[in-house]
Amino acid sequence: MNLTFKPETETFRAQVRTFFETEFPADIIAKNRSGTPLTTEDIRRSEMALGAKGWLASAWPEEFGGPGWSVEEQYVFDEELERAGVPTVTPMGVVYVGPVLYTFASDEQKAKWLPGIRDGSVGWAQGYSEPGAGSDLASLQFSATLEDGTYTLNGHKIWTSAAQHAEWIFLLARTSNEGKKQEGISFICCRMDAPGVTLVPIITIDGKHVLNEVLFDNVKVPEAYRIGEEGKGWTYSQYLLGFERTSYARIGGKRAMLRHVRELATALPDGGNHRLIDDPGFARKLTEAEMAVDGLEMTVFRVLSGLSSGNSPGDAASTIKILATETHQEITELFLDTAAAFAQPGPGTPGFPAYAARDVSAYFAGRAQSIYGGTNEIQRTIIARKVLGL
Repeated sequence: MNLTFKPETETFRAQVRTFFETEFPADIIAKNRSGTPLTTEDIRRSEMALGAKGWLASAWPEEFGGPGWSVEEQYVFDEELERAGVPTVTPMGVVYVGPVLYTFASDEQKAKWLPGIRDGSVGWAQGYSEPGAGSDLASLQFSATLEDGTYTLNGHKIWTSAAQHAEWIFLLARTSNEGKKQEGISFICCRMDAPGVTLVPIITIDGKHVLNEVLFDNVKVPEAYRIGEEGKGWTYSQYLLGFERTSYARIGGKRAMLRHVRELATALPDGGNHRLIDDPGFARKLTEAEMAVDGLEMTVFRVLSGLSSGNSPGDAASTIKILATETHQEITELFLDTAAAFAQPGPGTPGFPAYAARDVSAYFAGRAQSIYGGTNEIQRTIIARKVLGL
């Protein structure tokens, strides 16, 4: 596979890089690079800066407001965004629900929701997992009862990322108990400030507020907030998951992480008279991680090169999901190696650096990557059954 970009693509890269260096809010980049949690205002400013440029919905078809970029341009954009230290775009709106809306929603629903997603002014959350129905999503019990054109929502969603920053949530709800458990599930949108919706923060081991529980107690939403046909939510969710699982690739971010590790290892002692980078065991692990990113990159290109603009990668996304999450964990394990010198401070140990706490936090957060979005074990089953036909 030839990974050399055309001259015009490199010209595009220079334009994107200049934008991030001269026009994008510098204070948000500085805050993101320091590992400081972003406020809702920070996230809106960041994403609206991209939206104003027409670059937030970078993979959307032009007919729905996308920039009409090629696969190579989308890839270069993501790479430069990561290189610049710009916050990763919150995926629940532009990456997840946006494609479901422009593919399956009515014209009225598209007019209602797509503009706010496209310009970054409206945040979304994803209501999939429940207690007892995480990876086995088809077992969900969250209910939506329809009467006189209004759904009544009752149930409990959990592990809901970024819900504290969202105005809307899209969710899967059981509208029928007949037939197979994948049947009778519908795809419904709801305002986060609707009466009866309660958000409960989940604070992670490093003290961060990223996850939430969202409780629904007789919440009323119009029937017009259901996307597509009643009982077809499972189909729409699988379409969405193709985008979600591909979004984990983040090649530019992984290469930035590897540069960070290499810079630290070049400067840090290995506990003796040599640098950490000179330790054969560490050097081997770093090289293996770099090779893993190269392999992931080629896999992403193979999957995306066969798609037309805005289409879901489908079952092939399972391969990317496995490789991306395991590679991320492999890199963050190197973070622990570079922070190890500060685990037990003693004579001659340098002062505790800010990067050590940030990197260890990234390691802890990364352990969940092989669980959310469908566990890697489930992805292997999908590959075996649907890709390989076993």
